[in-house]
Amino acid sequence: MSFDFIKNANSKIHFIGIGGISMSGLAEILLERGYKVSGSDMNESPITNKLSKMGAEIYIGHKSENIKDVDLIVYTAAISKDNPELIKALEANIPIMDRADFLGQLMKGHKFNIAISGTHGKTTTTSMVSHITIKANLDPTILVGGELDIINGNVRTGKSEYFITEACEYKASFLKFFPYIGVILNIDADHLDYYKDIDDIQNTFIKFAKIIPKDGYLIAYSEDDKMDKVLSEANCNIITYGINHGDIRAENITFDDKGCSSFDVIKNTKKLFSIKLNVPGNHNILNALASISIALTLNIKEEFIVDGLESFYGTHRRFELKGIKDGVTVVDDYAHHPTEIKATLSASQNYPHNRIFCVFQPHTYTRTYTLFKEFTECFSGVDKLILADIYAAREKDTGLVSSDTLGDNLREKNLDCINLHSFDDIVKYLKDTLKSGDLLLTVGAGDIYKVGEMFIKE
Repeated sequence: MSFDFIKNANSKIHFIGIGGISMSGLAEILLERGYKVSGSDMNESPITNKLSKMGAEIYIGHKSENIKDVDLIVYTAAISKDNPELIKALEANIPIMDRADFLGQLMKGHKFNIAISGTHGKTTTTSMVSHITIKANLDPTILVGGELDIINGNVRTGKSEYFITEACEYKASFLKFFPYIGVILNIDADHLDYYKDIDDIQNTFIKFAKIIPKDGYLIAYSEDDKMDKVLSEANCNIITYGINHGDIRAENITFDDKGCSSFDVIKNTKKLFSIKLNVPGNHNILNALASISIALTLNIKEEFIVDGLESFYGTHRRFELKGIKDGVTVVDDYAHHPTEIKATLSASQNYPHNRIFCVFQPHTYTRTYTLFKEFTECFSGVDKLILADIYAAREKDTGLVSSDTLGDNLREKNLDCINLHSFDDIVKYLKDTLKSGDLLLTVGAGDIYKVGEMFIKE
């Protein structure tokens, strides 16, 4: 398969920030299709090592001399304008393209593009759809924002017309995509370092709905109060889902002793089939209903839908069981938004435990500051909260907010909460405090998962 922005398969594409989960996936697709690939990143990682073994030229550190005989440069939104490789590209008149544009161009080469958007649940829903389409032998190309066992990573290169990807709303990047099926799981306040407010976010999702062609499909969660306006302005086929309202619904919901649900799938008034999920929580019922709606739109047989969902045991870092140490169960979750934290803690209530210890690492100063009130109200049900320092990600510490400030406010609300400032201190505290039967949750989008791994190892 060739793309109109690349002369031929002998062209060389360079990725600035190739070690990122999405950028590495794009690079891997090109390598699988015979293109020459190079890339740079600040740190060596299992991802960069894998790409190197696949034939990519990998450079650690960003330097102008990394740009050698390059036909196109792809960069992430996190790359600053003073990046030496970006400067070299501009000086040498080498074509440049940001990640979202590049992904959109890749999608152009496929007929059935499935773009899964929403503030929460994108990775899990994309993973569920991946399971279903693989079981149905559709041979899809897949880009997912997490590690998925069935594809041995975060990317799968197929040879069919099916392309499945997450569609992130950050900096409105998903407006550069070409969805045949566009999915909106929910609309919530996030990325307020870019968006003005929730209305600005809602308007961007409206624009996303409008890029779906008339013969395409918008699949949307009907019980989100921000969705009505989106649906009213869409100009394509619409399918809604929800637990109580929508075209596709769940009835007769029950939960097992691990918090995993079973339910009947209803289309309008007709029962289609029953399903047993192997991932916990009410939020995963909704993710499954979105996935089922996609599968039914693609006319996938019910047996493949059931097989795909029942064989799905989660994406890495999404309520992932890391292990059991001295009777303490360790679970890691990527939740970094108050709504996601509530969903994770709700799921944990149905999980076997005596006490719930939550180690939370806030993600970015902007998110912590703009959603500060929400963060002080989302830890209900936790017996002990341990706050790590804020994970800066792409930001710099301006002193505007800190994990200690968040902890002070939580303690004022009588939540049993402490602040610890190193992973070693956190692990020592956990070793001294946890007892057999306790549930330890490590929560956050940064590197807080290391705490659980250190606890188990020691």
